[in-house]
Amino acid sequence: MIDFSTPLAGLSAAEQSINKIAMNIANAGNGAAGDSVDLSAEAVALLQAKTDFHANANVVHAEDDVYRSLLKIVG
Repeated sequence: MIDFSTPLAGLSAAEQSINKIAMNIANAGNGAAGDSVDLSAEAVALLQAKTDFHANANVVHAEDDVYRSLLKIVG
């Protein structure tokens, strides 16, 4: 059986990271997150989280393809 738990955990972690970054960006300048929010660092972190999300989604897709292939072979 193929274990999807690792890439799904990665997807969840990337989603949480994206949500945190979005909140930091949204609150920048209004005092909620402090005036020390570095928007360039947040943009870099957002791109990294996006890359992480896509990488984990690709792993899920590849595992699904393998599982489908195995089902075809077993028949």
